[in-house]
Amino acid sequence: MNVLEGALVLSSVMLALAVVLAFLRLLRGPSLPDRVVAFDLMTSVAVGIIVLYAIATKETVFLDVAVVLALISFLGTIAFARYLEQRGRS
Repeated sequence: MNVLEGALVLSSVMLALAVVLAFLRLLRGPSLPDRVVAFDLMTSVAVGIIVLYAIATKETVFLDVAVVLALISFLGTIAFARYLEQRGRS
């Protein structure tokens, strides 16, 4: 096993652990913003997993998928922040 393969395995394990911990936060809450932040973290970790897969398979097309997922996640977070801002005013 070379250094790149070892780094990919270690990174995959760490990202899997991050998904599990974020999913636990998503389930436990306690508030809606906590759940949204946990979901945002899960999508960010999913981007990392896609990038790792692109590196492992040497297929750059998956990087486009990662960028699109990151942009959609960002827009969702902005939309939720705007929703919270509007809800606070009424």
